[in-house]
Amino acid sequence: MNAAIVILSISGAITIGAMSPGPSFVMVARTAVTSARANGLAAALGMGIGGSLFGTAALLGMQTLLASVPVLYMVLKAAGGVYLAYLGYRIWKGANAPLTMAADGEQVPRSSAKRSFLLGLGTQLSNPKTAIYYASIFASLLPREVPLALILVLPVIIFIIEAGWYSIVAMVLSSSSPRDAYLRYKAWIDRVAGGVMGLLGLRLVVTAAEV
Repeated sequence: MNAAIVILSISGAITIGAMSPGPSFVMVARTAVTSARANGLAAALGMGIGGSLFGTAALLGMQTLLASVPVLYMVLKAAGGVYLAYLGYRIWKGANAPLTMAADGEQVPRSSAKRSFLLGLGTQLSNPKTAIYYASIFASLLPREVPLALILVLPVIIFIIEAGWYSIVAMVLSSSSPRDAYLRYKAWIDRVAGGVMGLLGLRLVVTAAEV
């Protein structure tokens, strides 16, 4: 198969996966509307690097390792679930807390760009199923003999797709209209976001026992 066709096919599949709703979207969206735009973009950068790391791991055979050592996969999955559930609890707990406003009406960032980056990276890496998803795509679409060029370029493509998509999310949701809507319904939005994040985390913990 032509290398360009392979890259386009894999890129399309990864883009669909990145755009699917999940804890990553919830985290970036909430960061964008509650903080500075730079923080949302920092979180998107963390998502891109996390996705690239998982893609590299998949290319290097992480899927084989996790399949041959089920206990390791169970531990990683449970730990990721606990982390997501904790984030959900934090969001839910702060639902009624008011946001600090600057003199010009802009929200004062409650966290640094570095913290937002680490939060994005941690959220992306909290679900080892992402590596399995990448591995399944690679297994389906990569040729039997994978050229070195593809091994080098695929993590870069994953980074561009993941960081690019979540940067769009951060840019859109950090604009004035979404932010004003969030401020009006903050308590309800935070409870929904925290509940979704918590349920996704608990689902990971529960299904970890099924490995």
